[in-house]
Amino acid sequence: MFQGKLSVMNDFRKYFAELLGTFCLVFAGTGAIIVNDTFGSVSHVGIALTFGLVVMAMIYAIGEISGAHINPAVTIAFWVAGKFETKHVAPYVIAQVIGAVLASVVLRVMFAEHENLGSTLPSGSWQQSFLMEFILTAMLMFVILRVSAGSKETGIMAGSAIGAVVGLEAMFAGPVCGASMNPARSLAPALVSGTLEHLWVYLVSTIAGAIFAVVLELVLEKFDQDEIAKPGT
Repeated sequence: MFQGKLSVMNDFRKYFAELLGTFCLVFAGTGAIIVNDTFGSVSHVGIALTFGLVVMAMIYAIGEISGAHINPAVTIAFWVAGKFETKHVAPYVIAQVIGAVLASVVLRVMFAEHENLGSTLPSGSWQQSFLMEFILTAMLMFVILRVSAGSKETGIMAGSAIGAVVGLEAMFAGPVCGASMNPARSLAPALVSGTLEHLWVYLVSTIAGAIFAVVLELVLEKFDQDEIAKPGT
């Protein structure tokens, strides 16, 4: 009975870590957008760095607890890859969404005059943004799969590599599509601000891109196995 309670508490600790980590991601990242729109003092480069740095910080802070997914697409991709238990998928995603929405609610209270709270919106066609988000998320998830230990984003290299990819992609793709790479990051400000146009683009493309990265990883692993199996090696 004691072990059962301990297991439940450990699971709750993971879910709370995901909620807190996603809150920090959305609060800092979309907060940087809002502050830049309001005061003009952050800049596009500053926004990109904010997203990259907060992701890196959260990996170091909660990676050992929950794996620091802080992204439903990452959680789903780990599950598809067989690296994450089915029973934890829904609680992780729910915790991530709650954390993201809470961050947007706080930002709405602080910046009531801001129109969309940093929502991700296409600057061109939705097709362009869909493809861009698909590729961006596939790149991010591929790096995550290569540097993570199982379903956990932990360690010095994981934090640096993943944070760098987020910052890099936000740097060059932000003006095109917002560089979401994260359904919760797009969903929260859209819901709280009522900016629901094209929201589906960011929900579908990011999850599809993350799953595609799993396919790329499986192909790479197959090549590695074939290389090892060669006679004389």
